[in-house]
Amino acid sequence: MTSASASAPSHPHAHAHRIDLKLRELPQLFNSLDPSPFIDRDLDTDAEEFILACAHEAPSSGPFELVIHLGTAPDPARAAATEDAVRHYFAARADLTRRRFRLLLRRGQIFLLIGLTFLALCLVLGNVATKALSAPASDIVHEGFTIVGWVAMWRPLEIFLYEWWPMRDELLRLQRLARMHVRLILPRAPAAGAAPASA
Repeated sequence: MTSASASAPSHPHAHAHRIDLKLRELPQLFNSLDPSPFIDRDLDTDAEEFILACAHEAPSSGPFELVIHLGTAPDPARAAATEDAVRHYFAARADLTRRRFRLLLRRGQIFLLIGLTFLALCLVLGNVATKALSAPASDIVHEGFTIVGWVAMWRPLEIFLYEWWPMRDELLRLQRLARMHVRLILPRAPAAGAAPASA
């Protein structure tokens, strides 16, 4: 399988970000080991990675158009179902990512509650130690409880500051791919009367 770089879109999808993909034959687009019906079949790993890489480099808004350049004419029935199959695959990926995103936020909320509770407990214990112990032991224990309490906040802060937005961007990208138009460019038929190539 060979692939071309994403290029400017053409009519009628003039505002779509166009992704050009070159294949020898249409079955290369899909996982040959997947026994599922055509509409439910997974994409080939190389084809999927190329499409996702192009989508990642595209602007963060606007539709996509996948243009597949074929070296051989495909089966008409499968050619007609290709757009639905590609959209179905990315819709399933988007649904899985949506579930992961919701689970991440739910865990973040739980971790935040646990972290805040533990931090409050550490601060209370640090104040108790300050009153119960004499310096410098009281200062050391107080600082220790404060540090431990804030360390417990590391995981929820990591989720809400760094982890959620890349997953949200991935979800939005997959949702756009699940709506993209898929167009097949078939090989040109030989001109009428053209002599076959000789060995």
